[in-house]
Formats: sequence, C-alpha cells, structure tokens
Amino acid sequence: MLSVPVKYVKCLYWKFDYDLVVIGGGSGGLACSKEAAQLGQKVAVLDYVEPSVRGTKWGLGGTCVNVGCIPKKLMHQTALLGTAVKDAKKYGWQIPGPVCHDWATMAEAVQNHVRSLNWGHRVQLQDKVKYLNIKGSLVNEHTVKGLTKAGKETILTAKNIVIATGGRPKYPANIPGAMEHGITSDDIFWLKKSPGKTLVVGASYVALECAGFLTGIGLDTTVMVRSIALRGFDQQMAGLVTDYMEAYGTKFAWKCVPQRVDKLSSGALQVTWTDTKTGSEHKDTYDSVLWAVGRAPETKALGLDKLGLQLNKETGKVVLGADESTSVPNIYAFGDIGEGRPELTPTAIKAGKLLARRLAGQSTELMNYDNVPTTVFTPLEYGCVGLSEEEAEKRHGKDSIEVYHAFYKPLEFTVAERDASQCYIKVVCERGGDQRILGLHFTGPNAGEVTQGFALGFQCGATYSHLLQTVGIHPTCAEEVVKVNITKRSGLDATVTGC
Repeated sequence: MLSVPVKYVKCLYWKFDYDLVVIGGGSGGLACSKEAAQLGQKVAVLDYVEPSVRGTKWGLGGTCVNVGCIPKKLMHQTALLGTAVKDAKKYGWQIPGPVCHDWATMAEAVQNHVRSLNWGHRVQLQDKVKYLNIKGSLVNEHTVKGLTKAGKETILTAKNIVIATGGRPKYPANIPGAMEHGITSDDIFWLKKSPGKTLVVGASYVALECAGFLTGIGLDTTVMVRSIALRGFDQQMAGLVTDYMEAYGTKFAWKCVPQRVDKLSSGALQVTWTDTKTGSEHKDTYDSVLWAVGRAPETKALGLDKLGLQLNKETGKVVLGADESTSVPNIYAFGDIGEGRPELTPTAIKAGKLLARRLAGQSTELMNYDNVPTTVFTPLEYGCVGLSEEEAEKRHGKDSIEVYHAFYKPLEFTVAERDASQCYIKVVCERGGDQRILGLHFTGPNAGEVTQGFALGFQCGATYSHLLQTVGIHPTCAEEVVKVNITKRSGLDATVTGC
C-alpha cells in the first residue's frame, strides 16, 4: 500500500473554492477577475479600503476611479474651463463681471460621478465574480484569509492567487506635524470645502497636476521642490511644463526641504523649511499642505513575509517574472505593486487581462511594457511615448541619435493672445538606417489625445520616414508632429512659421 506523509495529503485531494482569487479591486484587479470569469473560471475578488490618515474613504474601483485619474482629470477640466472663459472674451463673448469658482459645486459633481462608477463596477461583477468587501492576506500558496471590518474571518482556497493591491501615498518621515496636519491625493478629491491657500510638497506628476488645477481655479498655490521636477521624464520637457505653470500663476520653491508643520491658534498651518542653496530657514502659513512625495506599495498587511515571497528591500514591491509570477508558485502579482512596472492604470488593466488568459490556458501572450504612452495633465499638458532624450543618449550614444524638434503655436492661442513659448514637439530617432523613432514628446493642448494616436506607430516600428509620409490634419496641433524637420544638431531656429 502506498504510504503518503499526512502533510501532503491535502495537495493530492484538494478541491479549491475558486479557480482564481484576486486581492485588490482596483482597475487591474477588476479587469483580471472579469476576464477570468468570462473565460469560465470561478473567481472571487477581495477589496477593502483602509481610510486615509485623514479618514477619507471610498468605494470599489481603486485609486484611478476614486482618488486618481478620474477625479484628477475632471478637476483639470474645471481649470481648463476657467482659462477658456478668459479666452472667450477675446473671441467676442460678453461675460459680465468677474467669474469665480465654487469648490463645493465642483466637488459634489465629481464625487457623484465617482460614486456612479463605484456602482457600475459592482453591477458588472454581479453573477460573474464573487465580490467580498474584506481585507485579504495570504496563508499559503492556495489559501487566502479574509477579515471583515467587524473582525469576522473567512477562509478561501484557490488554484491561483493574484495580488493587485496597488499603492497609497506616502507621508515624509521625521517631519513633525506632516501627518497630523497634512493631506495627500487620497484626500484632496473628497474635500467638501476648498483647500484654500495650498502648499504642495513634491514635484512628481501627481504634485504638478494637483498644483495645476488648484492654481487654475484661483487658489494661491506653491510647489516645494527638493531636487528636480518630473523625475524619470524627459527633463527638457519637464522644464517647459514648470515654466508654463510659473507663468500660469503657480509659485515654486526650488531646492527647498520642509522641516516642520505647526498648527497656529488661528487654524492656519505654519510651514518651516530650509532653502538648500543658501541654508537659510523660511516660514509661511497655508490653509492646506498636500504631500505628494511618492507612493508605497500595499504589501505590508498581506502576510508575504511568512510565505517567503521575494520583495525588493528598498521599494517593498514584489519581484516579478515576465509572466507576472512571484517567487512562490501559484501566486501572481501585477500593477503598481510590481517592481519595475509602470504605475499606470491602462498598463495594469492590460497586464491583468493577459494574466487571466494565461491562467485560464487560453493564451501565452505576455505584457509588453515597452513604449507605454502617458500624459501629465498639467495646465499645459505633456504627452510622451518611448525614450526620453537622456535615456536615448544613455542607451545609444549622443552621436547615434537624431532629435527633430519644433516650437509651434496652437491656432486656438492666437486670437486669445496666449503665450505659446512652451508648446514644443520633440521626436528622438536613431541617426542611422531608417531612423527608427525612439521617443516622442509633446507639450500642448489635448496632449493625451495626440500621443495616444502616435503610440500606435511605436508598436509598428515607426520611423522618421513614416512620419514624413503621413499627411497631417489641418489645422491641428498634431499635424506639427508629422512636419518636424529641424534637428537640434543643426542649431537652426525650430520655431514653426506660417499657418
């Protein structure tokens, strides 16, 4: 008779509750779970949102829907409409009296839309995916423990487990008053009252986007920058973005580091900071301090250490294979929690769907993380796809790349008499052969719409010749991309003339 050690018996006769359990109900986790269910898998998704330090809570859908892309873009649109009202006068619109903005009206409308998306996600899961509003952690490679808000425990077993818990904003360490008196992007979109005079600490895209729409609706806004803006992005383009913001009315405190935040008897927040260029100390008061100093992956409460699942010690993110596998069999992860993965919603959605197809045995296709397009929704939008000029130089050498560029003026800016000094296009190409395009960068109106179209070309091996062979749509900003012909190397004036 075959003798089997007791500890292995469960593996031989195990019947799982689910084919797949997904921990995390953000855009990626929901996409993965719905795709798996559509392919005939029995799926459960666990989602539980810990309130922010300030007590802000939200529903199903993750960062993008609740405290990221969606409310951010709507508030960005609010600011753009304010600029459009100013432009309208030059176009003949008679607008009596000063125009002012009401935060409460905007916030209620934005929050109602977000709630409708929360409900929509719940409806989409009905009868397809088991949704559990519980906090999940891992017991072993096939078992998840769920904990309700009231402390009730649930055990679920699955053939495969996927972690898609994303990240949350960080507060700086060792700055007195930072956490007690500050807010983050987890809070700004759910404020009932205007944040008033605001100090935004940080220079990531989150910091600049928030500072941009706050300035745009008429609030006194300052951005405090420790080193550089938009780290990881093309630095020439980053400079154009911040130059435009300064002209737009956003104040910048460059090379400054906050030291403490104190709440005064008046209720105002007094911030003390050091100017690292001079070593001098400064103080000013604000109504709100918004920390945008990075994000941390939601890994600490998952019990990963007990399973020996490999994390990057510096970032706390999960180390992944090309197929989103972790170091523990049957456990996968993707999205913002993955080391080296772009922290972008569409990337997580696509990676989640592809993972679901592989786990269901329907495909072997892996996620392609190269040439992922993105846009920074600052007052002057910045869209890019491919390599920055710096990265192209690093990989190929300065003498092996050719940079075509142009300063252009959007037609909409002309009658409105708006400054277009920072409206710029840069196409980074290989210098030899067919001049394959390595990177494309665009600052201007509707940058996301422009960049999305050109991103397709990167998947098809677009070259500079392809660009020149493309007929532009006139009059648009996008047509200026297919007309670029001045190289940086030439030293010629790159300003576009004519219509």
